Amino acid sequence: MRRQHNILVGERTAEQIKIEVGSALTDLGDQAPPPYAVRGRDLMTGIPKEILITYSEIAHALDKSISKVEEAILSALEMTPPELSADIYKTGIYLAGGGSMLRGLDKRISMKTKLPVHIAEDPLRAVARGTSIALKNIGRFQFLMR
Repeated sequence: MRRQHNILVGERTAEQIKIEVGSALTDLGDQAPPPYAVRGRDLMTGIPKEILITYSEIAHALDKSISKVEEAILSALEMTPPELSADIYKTGIYLAGGGSMLRGLDKRISMKTKLPVHIAEDPLRAVARGTSIALKNIGRFQFLMR
């Protein structure tokens, strides 16, 4: 917002922008959210101001961060043992966490990796639930700790 529109917004507003119009792709076609009104302080005048932004603007702003995620995924896939690679090829990649809910992220990662990409059921709680299951069954995983 600062670089493109010379407007200062707070952290909560930035998070709301990501939720409302955030996108990993610059072209969402029919699934494009409508423009979103952002209110912040004009850095030139100091006066509050409102502007309309589109999902494609946010996609451009998030591009470098998403590219780093893509690089990390490709790096992890390069270090994956062959048996696990075969499973990933068959079942695909599952995304979890709040970031996985970013519009088009699954499609973008799929295009980069040439693998099917899925968003976990209830992505906000998926990691916590998985950790809970692992802790309840810790006895079965002791051999991994050695």
